[in-house]
Amino acid sequence: MSEATYYTRVPSPLGLLLLVGTADALTAIWLPSGRDRLEPDPDWIESDAPFAEAVRQLDAYFAGALRRFDLPLAPEGTPFQRQVWQALREIPYGETVSYGEVARRIGRPSAVRAVGAANGQNPLSIVIPCHRVIGSDGRLVGYGGGLPAKTALLELERRGADAPDRPVRPRQGALFA
Repeated sequence: MSEATYYTRVPSPLGLLLLVGTADALTAIWLPSGRDRLEPDPDWIESDAPFAEAVRQLDAYFAGALRRFDLPLAPEGTPFQRQVWQALREIPYGETVSYGEVARRIGRPSAVRAVGAANGQNPLSIVIPCHRVIGSDGRLVGYGGGLPAKTALLELERRGADAPDRPVRPRQGALFA
């Protein structure tokens, strides 16, 4: 028998996020815009309870008071994807790196395109910060939630990094300015 899958929807400055997981771990966060949107499967159970800590941490992140998530995560992916996703988690808050740099960090400097593909398959947007990966020329490229969402997340972190003692107050339901 397989483990039950739960979901809930959470308001955020990016719009309504869809959180998916088991009773023990978060498996996906889907943004409401961009190319990667997901609707709950009919077999999933709607419940807020499994996501209480994730919601608390997301609220703190959007308020500018949290720089690193500490949640049980269980993203599904290949060993290579998981290696890339772990490298993404090591990119410091408020900083960006290129796809090539991520490839170098995992010891696969020629795997830039594969890193880009793994980055694009990240099921845990925001918590596994794929928004911190940019093109080698410094341009914002490739974000499943859409470039406006990527821009908003990077700006939130830039403001938070510049003023660590002054939390940013997000505006609910819309991208931050």
